[in-house]
Amino acid sequence: MASYDLIVIGGGPGGYVGAIRAAQLGKKVACIENDRAGGTCLNWGCIPTKALLKNAELYHTLSHRAAEFGLNFEGLSYDWEKVIGRSRQVSDKLAGGIEFLFKKNKVDYIRGTGGLAANGKVEVIDAEGKSEIHTAANVLIATGCVSRGLPFLPFDGEKVIGSKDAMTLKKQPKSMVIIGAGAIGIEFAYFYSSYGTEVTVIEMMDRILPVEDSEVSAALQKSLAKHGIKFHTSTKTAAAETTDNGVRLTIEPAAGGDQQTLEAEVCLVAVGVAPVLPKNAEQLKLTDRGYIETDARYQTNIPNVYAAGDIIGPPWLAHVASYEATQAVEGMFDAKAKPKKVTLFPGCTYCHPEVASVGLTEDACKEKKLDYRVGKFPFAASGRALAVADAEGFVKIIFDKKHGEILGAHIIGAGATELIAEMGLAMNLEATNEEIAATIHAHPTLAEAIHEATEDAYGHAVHI
Repeated sequence: MASYDLIVIGGGPGGYVGAIRAAQLGKKVACIENDRAGGTCLNWGCIPTKALLKNAELYHTLSHRAAEFGLNFEGLSYDWEKVIGRSRQVSDKLAGGIEFLFKKNKVDYIRGTGGLAANGKVEVIDAEGKSEIHTAANVLIATGCVSRGLPFLPFDGEKVIGSKDAMTLKKQPKSMVIIGAGAIGIEFAYFYSSYGTEVTVIEMMDRILPVEDSEVSAALQKSLAKHGIKFHTSTKTAAAETTDNGVRLTIEPAAGGDQQTLEAEVCLVAVGVAPVLPKNAEQLKLTDRGYIETDARYQTNIPNVYAAGDIIGPPWLAHVASYEATQAVEGMFDAKAKPKKVTLFPGCTYCHPEVASVGLTEDACKEKKLDYRVGKFPFAASGRALAVADAEGFVKIIFDKKHGEILGAHIIGAGATELIAEMGLAMNLEATNEEIAATIHAHPTLAEAIHEATEDAYGHAVHI
């Protein structure tokens, strides 16, 4: 048994960041994780998928667009095992980096499954089933989420898979049906189709990436359709079964109508996530959807027990988890601190073209009956985008008509997930169109599209 100022249950982007921040504040800290350090994000989510997507983008460029660059290939091929292997190597390297940071900051890294015990105690059960009790003045729960399955189509790791399985399939399937067109579903659709897998995506909502601006969703669907991906939006899965050759699905319009049958070797279920509650979670007050409920300081209904990240509900994003955990830790050790709840955050989808956004969509502005104006700039008019042969997409910025406040920013195109940071910073600083217009953007860069979109909103754009 050991005693700590803080025990963090979960070593993902919320847990490990919270643990290290507490150690920086001079506290004695332990972090409990039943997988490798870094949690799902680093080992089975954000990081390895981006490695896979880079491979896919490179292969698709060389196999379909080489002639544009004056390149010729004969017998271009790929090694599926090495494609998957590179992503695992990246994750392993970063997991080792987190373990180093634990040592550097004197955080005790405990392998096992953590659970709540009575009176400020935390139980850890190791891989062999042995139990150990530690005491803590404070506990931070950051246990995250796992892929949510469908009751009529359970995961089997081969024919019916979740996102974790999709990253490590030993054999590339010839065909795949993906249920769910959120960021995870779309990223895997792009990845597998880039290598020639016949991909079909089913989405119950009326468009892919439903949380994104409708113009962006439409543009991405058009682009991915050219990529060979088939889409069934406003469609639900009525029935499903595994067969000797794979999976057979019966789909129908979400509003009702004629059914049709789809068959594929593999079905990837990407309909969302479910919370991973620690042992003895019945002590905690939960939301209607099963997530841990917290107050303004991220404290649960149990004194000195806090929660942050995916386990407290959407948005389920690694960067949001890190922010929340930092806020929670600083608040628990400083009574004068005023932790902030997340209200403004970027969302990113790493297919090609990339999608990124922050703030309100245009539809949301209409629903709120806001008086706004929109500026857009296509990458087809960007010198840098044309020079690097990546001119698909656009920047769209929504401004409050009266004061020029930025209400939302939406980007589809090369580098979108990097460019969105400028808009997040501008919104956090409450910048207006005038500040962006007065900021000189280097030429030639993709970031110039932000400047041009801003000027377009006020009729001053030069290059369109």
